[in-house]
Amino acid sequence: MLSVGEILKKERERQGLSLKQVEKEIRVREKVLATIEANDWTLFSSKIYIVGILKNYSSYLKLDSDRITAFFRRDYERIDDITFKKGISKNYLNPETKKFVISGIVLLFLLFFLYFGYQLKLYFSPPLVTIVSPVTSTFRSIEQIKIVGKTEKEASVMIFGERVYQNKEGIFEYVLPLKKGKNELNIEVTGANGKKTILQKQFILE
Repeated sequence: MLSVGEILKKERERQGLSLKQVEKEIRVREKVLATIEANDWTLFSSKIYIVGILKNYSSYLKLDSDRITAFFRRDYERIDDITFKKGISKNYLNPETKKFVISGIVLLFLLFFLYFGYQLKLYFSPPLVTIVSPVTSTFRSIEQIKIVGKTEKEASVMIFGERVYQNKEGIFEYVLPLKKGKNELNIEVTGANGKKTILQKQFILE
């Protein structure tokens, strides 16, 4: 009775296919295919890998994959003295797949370091602060204006020596009295890292 490896080899040769051609099509290394056809199972770390390759290989040759795997289980499942070799993942992947996996790992490390660098930059940078409103700096016939600003929610905001508290979104408000002419506004924001930003704004009452 023919073994699993012999069945696969005979069908491959009948179809005029080389192991190199099969390798390109099913992305299993030629060395692995040759050991399967030779019924040498010591290359593999687990029967699960063998069954997976057998299904792939037999389907490519248009053989009944269930029949092939059944033959394998019948002939080899009860053999307890097969020494499986570790490291199948390296042997199972062909060079192209290895390049893809390595590229993916490199990309993940690159993204991690970029994210880590970005977080470090944020940590060592002074806090950002912007004035949301008013959008104009010139006013007429008005006694006061409401300043609405935004900064980091963990930062400390001081306006003219007065502590101003922001909400969970980092929004803070301050009512600025206006006098005729130029009115200076100084916002001092200290971040959680101790870095400080001073924003100066001028409003004019005509």
